[in-house]
Amino acid sequence: MPTAAIFCGQPFDWLALRQGHPYVPPTMCARRFLLVIFVLTLLFVAGAFAIYQFGGDVLRQQATPQGHFQAPPPQSGPDYVREENWLSLPNTVPPGPAEWLPRGFTANSPAKPAATFYIHPTTYLERDRWNALLSHRDSQERAALFARSQASAFNGVSQVYAPKYRQAAFGAFLLDSEDARAALDLAYSDVARAFDQFVGQLEPGQPIILAGHSQGALHLTRLLRDKVAGKPIARQVVAAYVVGWPVSTAADVPAMGLPACRSADQAGCILSWQSFGNPANPSLITGVYNGSTGFNGQKRRQEDMLCVNPLTGQQNGEAPASANVGTLVPDDQTFRDGVLEPNRVGAACENGFLIVDGDLPDLGPFVLPGNNYHVYDYALFWGNISQDVERRLAAWQR
Repeated sequence: MPTAAIFCGQPFDWLALRQGHPYVPPTMCARRFLLVIFVLTLLFVAGAFAIYQFGGDVLRQQATPQGHFQAPPPQSGPDYVREENWLSLPNTVPPGPAEWLPRGFTANSPAKPAATFYIHPTTYLERDRWNALLSHRDSQERAALFARSQASAFNGVSQVYAPKYRQAAFGAFLLDSEDARAALDLAYSDVARAFDQFVGQLEPGQPIILAGHSQGALHLTRLLRDKVAGKPIARQVVAAYVVGWPVSTAADVPAMGLPACRSADQAGCILSWQSFGNPANPSLITGVYNGSTGFNGQKRRQEDMLCVNPLTGQQNGEAPASANVGTLVPDDQTFRDGVLEPNRVGAACENGFLIVDGDLPDLGPFVLPGNNYHVYDYALFWGNISQDVERRLAAWQR
């Protein structure tokens, strides 16, 4: 494999990145929205192999933020009245990243009656602090690119609102410590305030869609528990896409205010999946998940892990690749744009995880150990997610 390639007219050194040297993104250009997937996954792959080969202590030493968590001054968080504190908002000039659509895709509902609140995954990979500053350019650009490749699946029927937030650093997920918990709490506090601002500008009774991935999905579980469960706004929720984070149907869902989605035309419910290829080895997840305490105080168990197949919209379902209306695939070599390729990826829920098969696009070394397709949880099923939310909105409107 060559150690350097040309991206956005500038050299990109793969070997230097693998050796730990920072990648500085080039100036804005169209192809970056897919480059971020490769950059982030390379870093995650390195960490995952460290766990497999040397144990978690090595990765914790390399990724744990330096020093202790330092609480920021009160009232120092982002003001979500200000446009600058959002990754993407509707009707901005230029359009926000979530307004992007794959080449050749046409939305069926130009009126966009719903509003989506999307929470991006972890994109801050430094060790200098426990929470990212909103002024950190690299992490914000990566977050915008994830909004472009994930949140865009919802813009066919909705206007998408994606907040910036002081996300917890990657290392916060490797420790069970006061510092790590404080970092996650700070990140969630931003998300919660952004959600309050989002709700405040909705039309009365307007349908809403909630979506997140990875760290964003974790914060979404808390948001559902704190801001939706038992509140009038629960009646406005079309669906909640809690993707790339394990959710227990017995220990978490009862406290989250909405039931798990059991059918494709069900509204007001929760979807969740975690993608793996065969042979799947999810032990890095189950080792932490099994026996942990859920929202209602019960212990989480793998047999209770929620899996809704995005190809069928049904809990514990399965579907062949012919049911996949479009996997989001970058243009060959140029990475300037993306297209939807149908009939490439099938999937089945097995033991709480979504096992993918079929003629998968060549994702090279960017699949995590254990055949974990975490980074591609949305991209593998982009077309079906778009159809799923359209169908659930129609059910909500009936």
